[in-house]
Amino acid sequence: MPLTDAEIEQYRNDGLVIPSDYRLPQATLQRIDQLYQQLLEDNQANPEFSADFILGPHLDANGTYGIKGCPEWLEFAKFPEILDMVEQLIGSDFILWGMTIFGKPAKVGKATPWHQDGDYYPIEPLETCTVWISLDGSTPEQGCMKFIPGSHKSHQIYSHHFEHRDDYTLAQVIDDNQVDLSQARDIVLEPGQISLHDVYLVHGSGPNLSDRRRMGLVLRIMPAISFYNHQSGKIKEDAGSPHGYSNRALFLLRGKDKSGKNDFVRGHN
Repeated sequence: MPLTDAEIEQYRNDGLVIPSDYRLPQATLQRIDQLYQQLLEDNQANPEFSADFILGPHLDANGTYGIKGCPEWLEFAKFPEILDMVEQLIGSDFILWGMTIFGKPAKVGKATPWHQDGDYYPIEPLETCTVWISLDGSTPEQGCMKFIPGSHKSHQIYSHHFEHRDDYTLAQVIDDNQVDLSQARDIVLEPGQISLHDVYLVHGSGPNLSDRRRMGLVLRIMPAISFYNHQSGKIKEDAGSPHGYSNRALFLLRGKDKSGKNDFVRGHN
């Protein structure tokens, strides 16, 4: 179902919205879980593989960290209802440039430190709508995502630093005193619910110490007026980012490439 006017306004004001009436079908959730289990089996011999943080499950070649994925994952980025909502927020022409799984296993699921996604995205001008699909549901006990409402409004990337820790999914951490973390809100989701958030939003999550997994599938979608700069992605990798931005495969989901510069060949078979 499309977003209501009130939900669109909430996205503009808070930087995040949870569509109240939308749920993915149970059969879809079951298929995602099946493919996730297959992904774990196919990559168990990969020493760089982590069930907590999986980049590019939709790519069967050139995967970051040597991940062997499956193109069927791409179908989960094509649900018309979700794309209709994305269109309401960023316009009718847009590109999928990334997909991530946050597996967050029971008892040992890692935290994600406070950060802004855009601190490390090679997108010019910087714009992305992130769609977060909850497979298991997401509660504070499971280490649900938290966000700072309105932290996106200035379109400012705050200063970050690197913290390479085994208990973190990401190394980029926002510097102290950039925003008021006391204003944080939990993002509580039911299985099949989604949230959508802005690229400048400050967010993070705690560890999963519960006895229930908290798996989420994340779609990274940018308006096609923006340019995904693979060369800039290489510079970010050289500066310490391990996320393979120089070889990301782009997929046009709707409309056309308004920038006229995006490379839809690189990163594909």
